[in-house]
Amino acid sequence: MEWINAVLQGVLIGGLYALFAAGLSLIFGVMRLVNIAHGDLIVSAAYIALVVVQVTGLHPLASAVLVVPLMAALGYSMQRLLLNPTIGKDFLSPLLVTFGISVILQNALLAIFTADSRRLATGGLETASIEIASGVSLGILPLMMFAASVLIILVLELVFFRTSLGRAFRATSDDPEVAQLMMLDRRHVFGMAMALSCAVVAIAGIFLAMRTNFDPASGPARLLFGFEAVIIGGLGNLWGTLAGGVVLGVAQAIGAQISPGWQILAGHLVFFLVLALKPRGLFPRMD
Repeated sequence: MEWINAVLQGVLIGGLYALFAAGLSLIFGVMRLVNIAHGDLIVSAAYIALVVVQVTGLHPLASAVLVVPLMAALGYSMQRLLLNPTIGKDFLSPLLVTFGISVILQNALLAIFTADSRRLATGGLETASIEIASGVSLGILPLMMFAASVLIILVLELVFFRTSLGRAFRATSDDPEVAQLMMLDRRHVFGMAMALSCAVVAIAGIFLAMRTNFDPASGPARLLFGFEAVIIGGLGNLWGTLAGGVVLGVAQAIGAQISPGWQILAGHLVFFLVLALKPRGLFPRMD
């Protein structure tokens, strides 16, 4: 039963990794940009949620009403002011800009909040669970994270394939020059893509803050987990990203069951195994 319980917990934590990865996959799919600052944006969203909860007294989940639009506005502004001028010139320029944003965010959070780790109190939600069999239980918070990841990926799929904004995303991604001739403002389209990515990041940051401690230096680890989930699942495939998060979560859970020191290493080993055997991921998008 211990192994079954470990695998189930790994599946559920994979939902959080999918949330880390969804925004990363979205930006890469639309702009072919690897956002080095993605993990630090997640941690920034966690700190914004912390401030909102402290100031308003809202429940951490309810803080999303304010955190999501704030992060979306930050993402749009960041894209229009900092990233758009570098997009299309070469691959290295936007990569360096996102690296610079990462450094600035980490140091700004350190200056404002110090290096002390923080956590959002959830009133016992993080310890609540449902027992489904003897020795096997499912945590309420992990269940909520997994359900949120499925819902968000479903919404992103609908936006991509059922809305005019999604058609603009696909057209700009496939051929930016032709899209420009069709009167699509590439700068605005890219800004909306980053805003949507940061809206997802806001949800991921809130769940991160509810699940575990975080500090200004936590961003690179979140970026790594998100990147691994994207690569395992397959670039450009949002449902594959969910599968990649689950695979990564299960690998870490099994590694932790073997030995606590193997938890993170097991996830990295599975990532490298997939990269070696299927470089395009387990479920690559079929073009």
